[in-house]
Formats: sequence, structure tokens, C-alpha cells
Amino acid sequence: MSGYRRSFPTRWNDNDVYGHVNNAVYYEAMDTTINSWLIAEGGLDIGGGEVIGLCVASNCSYSASGSFPDSLAVDLSVGRLGTTSITWRLRIARESDDEQLASGEFVHVFVDRATRRPTPMPHALRTAVETQLEVAA
Repeated sequence: MSGYRRSFPTRWNDNDVYGHVNNAVYYEAMDTTINSWLIAEGGLDIGGGEVIGLCVASNCSYSASGSFPDSLAVDLSVGRLGTTSITWRLRIARESDDEQLASGEFVHVFVDRATRRPTPMPHALRTAVETQLEVAA
């Protein structure tokens, strides 16, 4: 998967009673990666912009276990690019050996901040997605 990769170090308290990274941490890693890209590369003003992205669906499938002190590598690409929505595809691997631990999807719908009604995503964001991320054909 090409596009954007973000490191996500695990913490001691990320391990659950079974000794592996708890499932909720994978969702945090995916959400953090998406929003880091939206802010830094996509130009989305999450604090004051007229358009914001709301997560309307998410899923995660697990294929291997990670545990502290593993650092995770989260790869971001786009499964579907619509007018008002993006389906993000994510791959989570152990950074040390690139073994895939999980994969997931998040769906963001872009809405007007005031009305919370769907609105086309900002032009600058669409351009950044199209030029910087792998978008499925």
C-alpha cells in the first residue's frame, strides 16, 4: 500500500489482560492517522473550518497480535472518493518487521459545521487526496 504512513508507538497500558494490544488501540491508531493526514496534508481546519469530517462507519479485522513495546506502522489509502465522503483504507503493521496485524476502513462524510448536513469536501482536500494518496480505481 502506498500513500501515507504514520508511526504509532504503543504504551504499556495498551496491552490488555491477554498480553496483546487491545482492539480499541487499533481504532485509535487508525483515527489518529487519518486526522493527522487531514490536518497536515489535507488542509482541513478541524477547529474553525466551515466543513468538517464525521466518521459514520468503521471496521477493523485482526490478523496477528502486537504488544508493548511494539511500534505500529499505519498505512493510509483511499478505497472510495465521493463528492461528500471518503472511505479510508488502513493497514496496521508491526514497524520492526512489517508483519500485518490488522486492516480497517473508516468512512468520513463531510458536513457543514453549522447545519451538520453533507456538503462537498473542500477543493484543496480533494486535490490533496488525489495527488498524495493511493485511490482505488
